[in-house]
Amino acid sequence: MGSLDGRVALVTGAARGIGQAIAVRLASAGADIALCDLDAAWLEETAGKVREAGRRVECFACDVSQAAQVAEVVDKAGAAFGRIDVLVNNAGITKDTFLARMSEADWDAVLDINLKGTFLFTKAVSRLMMKQRSGSIVNIASIIGLIGNAGQCNYAASKAGVIALTKSVAKELASRNVRANAVAPGFIRTKMTEKLPEDIQKKMLEQIPLARFGEPDDVARVVLFLAGDDSAYVTGQVVSVCGGMVTA
Repeated sequence: MGSLDGRVALVTGAARGIGQAIAVRLASAGADIALCDLDAAWLEETAGKVREAGRRVECFACDVSQAAQVAEVVDKAGAAFGRIDVLVNNAGITKDTFLARMSEADWDAVLDINLKGTFLFTKAVSRLMMKQRSGSIVNIASIIGLIGNAGQCNYAASKAGVIALTKSVAKELASRNVRANAVAPGFIRTKMTEKLPEDIQKKMLEQIPLARFGEPDDVARVVLFLAGDDSAYVTGQVVSVCGGMVTA
């Protein structure tokens, strides 16, 4: 896989799971890493793994739905590293329930973090990337944004929005050599999925042609490809990492 030597990546929602795997994978490829999560203390484990890979790391606390906080993080990260070459918008939440029971607050919370947060970081970082005339933005969407799911109207809408945002940003920024792509994970093995009852896990596995849950690093490897020069002619695309659940 391609090298990211001399580059800087900013990863949101980097404290655990997919975000942590992405940060470590990019660091292993040679990138210095700016980590972002709601509480900077949560990032200690990820930061340690980045240092073990021999890379520089800075940690930032941020509510991605707050424009002022996002602008401050991007300013500080840009000042600390001198540039930002890769942005990975991974921060996200779920507040699942059926439409009839969904509160306006639960709708707003998911859209604010998953979609507005992606918009705010993309807008702030793209300004630096346009000046550099280079950069790669990778947004973590979900197959739920492609196919929908009962009980996840808010989450599905947010991730579908991320996909549409990605495609539009790709067209706007291409003339400045800034690329934007999305990764749509399926069922990925995390602490949350491991706690699901055995019968629920079995039903989920029956939907996956490869007959296994994905691992966070399965997503991270695709992000690395999209972040680096191996994908230099790829922009505006959505790559599903789902074991074959979605094939179009």
